[in-house]
Amino acid sequence: MSLDPALRSRIETLLQSNRVVLFMKGAPDAPQCGFSAKAVGVLNALLPQGYAHVNVLADAEIREGIKQYGNWPTIPQLYIDGELVGGSDIVEQLAGSGELHGVLGLPAPDRSPPQLTITPAAVEMLRGAIANAGGGYAVQLDIDGRHNARLQLAPTDANAVAVEVDGVRVQTDWLQARRADGITIDWVDDERGRGLVVHNPHAPPAVKTITPAETDARVRAGALRLVDVRPTDERALAAAPVAFDSFDHGTDALEALPKDTALAFLCHHGGRSQQAAEHFRNLGFREVYNVIGGIDAWADFDAGIPKY
Repeated sequence: MSLDPALRSRIETLLQSNRVVLFMKGAPDAPQCGFSAKAVGVLNALLPQGYAHVNVLADAEIREGIKQYGNWPTIPQLYIDGELVGGSDIVEQLAGSGELHGVLGLPAPDRSPPQLTITPAAVEMLRGAIANAGGGYAVQLDIDGRHNARLQLAPTDANAVAVEVDGVRVQTDWLQARRADGITIDWVDDERGRGLVVHNPHAPPAVKTITPAETDARVRAGALRLVDVRPTDERALAAAPVAFDSFDHGTDALEALPKDTALAFLCHHGGRSQQAAEHFRNLGFREVYNVIGGIDAWADFDAGIPKY
């Protein structure tokens, strides 16, 4: 079936107006399929200033039309200078080889091995795991854009960016190699549990708890911003007696604050506020608190009941 001329014109106008266009499911900050997420991960790293994208889930005509236009059956699809590059696997392959950097006029990727540490206890455990797997395996280290790390055994990949520490091969890809610099892999067997732990100095500090009394004092001193995540009807029943922000008009203004802004999150009992705090931590905010006990504990504090 031939492509409708009006739709062809729409697609060609998009490609002529933008050097780089990604046809994807979702948006770069919220991809809605794993393959789109892979392509976005590469492009976000190479083009932090942004690039044109089309959410095909919001445009059924484009979704089917782009498949016909480039004779490529799947989404995502990357176009550069009006030419089809391919889907997510090809994008990753070309980025790993440095070819995509060249097409975009960028320096070749830094493929130097990451500088990381493996403690003796972790080395012993990993050697045993690799031996039990029958050889030919390495430790695959994956670190996403929010600095969350994952370890697993994977077949040795000759094309990976790899480093060997005391006989243990750790491999990753060019995109994540610099994220791995400074990481320590440890083995713990204590109150935290039993297993491998990755200490990542680049990751934002964990969300801390803070009491209503401490929150009250710091907000009044101008050293902390309080965010009540509850809707207006809940706040009408009970509210903190200090200045606070809310999500009534979305989160954009708060997310745009400097990342060194100290933020404390409040809800009824502490569950929703913990989720909100984790969200802002993942955005890179480095001093994030959850008000322990929520507004119920604040009411006790106001009443002089020493609960926390």
